[in-house]
Amino acid sequence: MIEIRNVTKRFFTLTALDNVSLQIPRGEVVGVLGPNGAGKTTLFKLIAGLLTPDAGSIQPGAPSWPTIGYKPERLLYPGHLRVRQYLRVVAALANIPGRQVNRVVADSLARVSLTEAADKRIKDCSKGMRQRLGLAQALIGDPPFLLLDEPSNGLDPEGQAYIRHHIQELHAEGKTIILSSHQLQEVTQVCTYLVILNRGKVHYENTMAQALQERPHAIIQVDRELSPIKELLCSLHPGVEVNGTQIVLHNEALARRRAVLSVLLSAGFDVVHLEQQRDTLEEVYARAVQ
Repeated sequence: MIEIRNVTKRFFTLTALDNVSLQIPRGEVVGVLGPNGAGKTTLFKLIAGLLTPDAGSIQPGAPSWPTIGYKPERLLYPGHLRVRQYLRVVAALANIPGRQVNRVVADSLARVSLTEAADKRIKDCSKGMRQRLGLAQALIGDPPFLLLDEPSNGLDPEGQAYIRHHIQELHAEGKTIILSSHQLQEVTQVCTYLVILNRGKVHYENTMAQALQERPHAIIQVDRELSPIKELLCSLHPGVEVNGTQIVLHNEALARRRAVLSVLLSAGFDVVHLEQQRDTLEEVYARAVQ
């Protein structure tokens, strides 16, 4: 749906994005991760058209741009306005025809469960309600493409779960969503595609399914110290790692699991635990930003 080609963006001497190229597939939920200052918010503002790249281009995959709904990271509202009033202003700025504004605003409020708070002043709304108002703002006009910058920032676990559920519903409707988050559990649960930025560059890009299938390993726990047979175990495969009472079989070493168990049993060791695992998103992220 969106193609980003060799995009660079500078702010005076700071290079926020450095020759970034990405393709945003239609219908995916793309999680953009990275430490503070990695360039995530700059990327969102470029896609939204709020900034212009210094080099490179951002183009739609179709002949025309899709309508974009944008929820910024920092939610700055006119606190004196009521929730419904504010969304009417947003609808007008989005060129919603006047006769449709009331219906569009009502639909948006209903989508994020804010109907009962429609006449509440924004300054009196809780942090969770403000985050939902930001999502309601992005949904005005039912855009097919959503940019959600830190949609769960500052929310309690219940609020985070609500946002996750809502993003999953929007994905099921066929919307293309790009979101940034420091909540790795949220990204794991809702995203289908993963991009990791660091220092303005793309350090990792993959489908979420493939990212979580990388680096398979098995952990074998035995009843006592393995030092007497450590050398023998390590000779079975370079991917065999022995630490104290634990053996870790990395990647292709998994095929040598039977041989490892045979050595252990022949040497009189008892296997107290065996578990096969794959990398978590936390591990994928840590490797990418190091």
